Amino acid sequence: MPLAVYVLGLGIFALTTSEYMVSGLMPALSAEFEVSFAAVGYLVTVYAGAMAVGGPLLTVALLKMSRKTALLGLVAVFVVGQVLGAVAQGYGTMVVARLVTAVAAAAFFGVALTACAELVGGEKFARASSLVLGGLMFGTVLGLPAATLIGERFGWRVSFLVVAGVALAVGLLLVKALPAMPAPPPMPMAGQLAIFRSGKLWAIYATSLLLIGATFAGFTYFVPILTEVSGFSAGVVPVLLVVYGVATIVGNNVVGRLADRFTIQVLVVGLVVAVAAMALFALFAQSAVVAVLALVVIGLTGVSMNPALVTRGARVGQNNMLVNSVHTACIMLGVMVGSWIGGLGLNWGTGLRGPLWIGAALGVLGLLTLVPDALALRRRPAPVADQA
Repeated sequence: MPLAVYVLGLGIFALTTSEYMVSGLMPALSAEFEVSFAAVGYLVTVYAGAMAVGGPLLTVALLKMSRKTALLGLVAVFVVGQVLGAVAQGYGTMVVARLVTAVAAAAFFGVALTACAELVGGEKFARASSLVLGGLMFGTVLGLPAATLIGERFGWRVSFLVVAGVALAVGLLLVKALPAMPAPPPMPMAGQLAIFRSGKLWAIYATSLLLIGATFAGFTYFVPILTEVSGFSAGVVPVLLVVYGVATIVGNNVVGRLADRFTIQVLVVGLVVAVAAMALFALFAQSAVVAVLALVVIGLTGVSMNPALVTRGARVGQNNMLVNSVHTACIMLGVMVGSWIGGLGLNWGTGLRGPLWIGAALGVLGLLTLVPDALALRRRPAPVADQA
C-alpha cells in the first residue's frame, strides 16, 4: 500500500479522536461548563450533525480542487476548530468549535476515501479503505483513552491541543506523501446528482445510519455506565476503553478482508450479534464481567462494520466523491441520532441502561433494511463481486 494510505488513516485517527474525546472527558466538561452529562453527550450529537449537513456542502465546493489541496485545506480548518475548543470559556463557544472541526472532518472523510480509491485502484479498495478507516478504530483504542488520560492529568484543554498537534503533523506528512492528484474533468452538477436517484443507494445509506446509530446510542454513555452502574473506578475506565478499541481493530481487520466477497452476510451477522450484546449489557450492566464481555462484542461488531458499509456504498456510487461524502454524512447522522436518542433514554425510567436498550432497538431497524438484500442472496445467488 502507498504510504499516503497510512497517512490518510492517521488523519482519520486525529479526526476520530476529536469526535469521541468528549465522551471520555464527560465528567470534566460537565463540571467546567456546569452542564449535565446529557448536555456533554449532545456535543457528540452536534459534531455528528454538522458532519452530516456541512460535509457534503463543503465537498461540493472542493470538487474542482486537486485531492491534495483539498485535504491540506481541510486539515488547516480542523486545527483552527480544535484550538478554538481548547480555549473555550463557555459551552456555547465549545459548540461553535465542534461545528468547525466537524464540517472539516466530514469533508476530509469523503475526499480521503476517494483519494484512497484513486491511489490503489478498485480491486484493492476494500483492503485500502479498511486501513484508512482503521484510523476510526485506533482513534478509539489509542486516541480516546489517551485523550482521557491527558485530560485527567493535565486538564481537558491540553487534551484538545494535543489532538490539534497530531492533525498538524498529518498535514505536514501529506505534503510529502501524497501525490498531486489533480481534480478529474469537471462534470455538470446534474450529472453529479444523477446517481442519487438510485433507491439502492438510499437503502445503503439507511443501513449505515442505523448500524452506527445503534452503536453510538450506547457508546456515547459508556463512561458513566461503567462507573455508576457497573462499579468500575474512574482510573480503570481508560483501560476498558483500550479493550474496546482493540476489539474494534480486530473487527475492522476481519471485516476489511471479507467485505468484497460477503458484504451482506457480514453486515447481517454483525448486527445480530451487536443487538444481542446491547440487550445483555442493558440487562446485566451491574455485572462487571458482563460489562467487559459486552464491551468487547460491541467493539467487534459496531463501528468495525465500516469497511463493509463504505465498500458497499462506493461500489454502487462508482467512487463518486460526493456520494462518498454523503455516505459519510449518513454515518455521522447515525452518530447524531444514536447519541441524541440515547440521551433521551436517560430520562425514560431506565436510567443509564436506557441508551443500551435504544441501541438494541436501532440495531433491529438496521437489520430490517438488510432483509431485501438478504432474501435476494437466498433466491438468486449472484457473483460475489456484485453482492453489494
